[in-house]
Amino acid sequence: MATKQVPSRSWQKGDESVTVLNINAESAPQVARQQFASDNYAGACPQALHWLGQANASGHEPAYGEDRWTQRSTDMLRQLFDIECDVYFVFNGTAANSLALASLCQSYHSVICSPVAHIETDECGGPEFFSNGSKLLVGESQSAAAQLGKLTPEAINTLVTKRSDIHYPRPKVVSITQATEMGTVYSLDEVRAITAMAQKHELRVHMDGARFANAVAHLGCSPADITWRAGVDVLCFGGTKNGLPVGEAVVFFDHKLSEDFAWRVKQAGQLASKMRFISAPWVGLLEDDVWLHNARHANAMAHKLYTGFQAIGGVTTLHPPQANGVFAQLPPAAVLALQAMGWKFYQFIAGGGCRFMCAWDTAPESVDALLADLRSVMGGQGTVA
Repeated sequence: MATKQVPSRSWQKGDESVTVLNINAESAPQVARQQFASDNYAGACPQALHWLGQANASGHEPAYGEDRWTQRSTDMLRQLFDIECDVYFVFNGTAANSLALASLCQSYHSVICSPVAHIETDECGGPEFFSNGSKLLVGESQSAAAQLGKLTPEAINTLVTKRSDIHYPRPKVVSITQATEMGTVYSLDEVRAITAMAQKHELRVHMDGARFANAVAHLGCSPADITWRAGVDVLCFGGTKNGLPVGEAVVFFDHKLSEDFAWRVKQAGQLASKMRFISAPWVGLLEDDVWLHNARHANAMAHKLYTGFQAIGGVTTLHPPQANGVFAQLPPAAVLALQAMGWKFYQFIAGGGCRFMCAWDTAPESVDALLADLRSVMGGQGTVA
């Protein structure tokens, strides 16, 4: 099944013409309407499905990760990060984060994170469960950085130095999300400052990278520069939100930290017997930088949506998008009207606003359709860019 190169698309960003190379959009399944509730709504990209098919057509293969596809995708990840890292594939992000954190903690330890961190708000106690009780300690929520979903060195220092007695769960790990749950991205300097503070207090650093690809696309840096070279110990590299049918990669940059991780994966029911059907699609995502093309396209569609929102009176955007999510405040009547029209988006994530997520396959026409409907329910105020 050959991958088809499709023409690039152009749109206007202010006075600048921006060209987006969307290598997958024409090959994506045609549906009545694309939604903006989550990038999990999107299907699998054709490159991932191609290698899934190749793995299926390869006949009998060794089980439990001993197959050629798992080895190939692991080698590709090592090449991408320019280091001999340890790689483990699991089914989903909650398992990736929970098991990675459990490998860094004992039950009497604690993990420092942002108040809006996915591990705090949306993993049903998974990190605490798999670590046998490690407590999550959340940083402050009032600073400008915290309002953008970020953890700061100062917040880490406050929690570490708050108490040192035997009754306080000893801080052991700092967890940051890249890109954040608010659609922002930690800069290289911000990550380095966090890891420096962590090292000062002898803490390990975990990065929830459910949208890691989108963060790298925004920063324009190498994956190595924003992870192990910046002091990150383990990355949960998200694939599902970026064009895979299923599967995340847990990447350890320190071999000592992953000594028993294979047993954790097995015990947690995350060791796929036919591992090749999780790992082979990663070959399609990593080959020819498809992961980066997909992320760049999703980010560009988010910027297009953000620009359109700004042109509609009565709509307030919370901050410029740095990844593939747009956060905006809409009048309650407009929210209800859009929902009545069939549009889906979340409201519980944006601190009273609405979250609109773009995906690897989001078409410009889908963005235009949402903006047109929003403009109509707002009484035709403004013009859609």
